[in-house]
Amino acid sequence: MKTLYVLVLAAFLPLAATAQGTAEASSSTEADIPVPFGPQSAADVVFGDLLYIKRPVVVFADSPNDPNYVRQMELLLQDLPSLESRDVILIVDTDPGAKTEWRLKLRPRGFSLVLMDKDLAPVIRKPLPWEVREITRAIDKFPLRRQEVLERNPAGR
Repeated sequence: MKTLYVLVLAAFLPLAATAQGTAEASSSTEADIPVPFGPQSAADVVFGDLLYIKRPVVVFADSPNDPNYVRQMELLLQDLPSLESRDVILIVDTDPGAKTEWRLKLRPRGFSLVLMDKDLAPVIRKPLPWEVREITRAIDKFPLRRQEVLERNPAGR
């Protein structure tokens, strides 16, 4: 079990350093928006601040030792640039006793992966881990994502 803690810590340590460097480099106008990438604690992210700015992908678990949670985080950390290009913010909540705003609004039971669109409506809920490829394909089918793609490439109609 101690090896599992070491592996999880080793996986998140480089992300913490990168996120800290990104936060220091951002301008003061972006200070209200959370660091755009890397796992964010649900307690640190205000639900309403993300409206039409970021697309939340929320990972819930009853414990950081939950095998589904550990597997999901491994899968997500394998391809972070794909998620970043889709304006995703990765939010994790592994403490059901904390009663965070995210947990109260989304009401997960045990492990849960929730994909939300930029209007903060939950679109997909999954009780098992998903690979980044599956997540990005699902996000690409969201109405707001399709609209974004058409605005960037109008000839693609």
